[in-house]
Amino acid sequence: MEPWAEKGDEGENVRITAQLLKAKTGEFALESILLLKLRGLGISELGCLGECASLEWLDLSGNAISHLGPLAALKSLAVLNLSANRVCSLEPLGACESLQSLNVAGNLLGSLQQLQCLAGLRRLESLRLHDARARLSNPVCSSGAYRSALRDLLPGLKAIDGERVSGRGSELYQLCRDLDSSLERGGSGGAGSPEPPGAALPWVEEGYWERRPARRSSIMEEAYKQFNDVLRECRELSERADDTISQAERALSVRSDPSSYVF
Repeated sequence: MEPWAEKGDEGENVRITAQLLKAKTGEFALESILLLKLRGLGISELGCLGECASLEWLDLSGNAISHLGPLAALKSLAVLNLSANRVCSLEPLGACESLQSLNVAGNLLGSLQQLQCLAGLRRLESLRLHDARARLSNPVCSSGAYRSALRDLLPGLKAIDGERVSGRGSELYQLCRDLDSSLERGGSGGAGSPEPPGAALPWVEEGYWERRPARRSSIMEEAYKQFNDVLRECRELSERADDTISQAERALSVRSDPSSYVF
């Protein structure tokens, strides 16, 4: 076991300590840690993790975590990966008011009621309960209608299990799924003649493809302005360089003309 690791009550299970956090991040003060990756370390107890008050990005995947109590203190946490653990309650996450993306695939969540605590998270946009590629899921995912029910429970979600469900791009994604389903039904049909197609309908709503002005924060506006200023200066320097090169070429062409020499 590493020198910074502390055994829990169950043998080799690891408890998060200040020494572990400092060893992993190189930070001397826990409140200075912004990003933390503790994947696959056998962690079962979160210990002093709640003291990382400024933490914004946290990866705890592939551990043995079942209780999330200390996470309730992380008010700045925006991205949290808890996949492949032993979590059966998300109650403490209801206090993570800045949370935007949550991955809990591969845990023990058995009903939508256990997700009710997330309803107050106004910034939550992405939630993953099932990961087909990694073969991770939750008991609640055994119901084929859980995604639809989840959208009703958390209407602010834009992505469920990595699939876009609202916002720009979701209509096109749903269209592709509908086309796939239609083709599958057509391929499994009998030998009867197909029905004539009805009137063609637009794929997306009118104006969908029109360019919309991007929303920028004040920081982005200032960065955009500075970028344009630098770009303008570069163009001016380029024009000056072109003029200087043209003058030099004319001077060289005059000198290379034998008639220009005086004897």
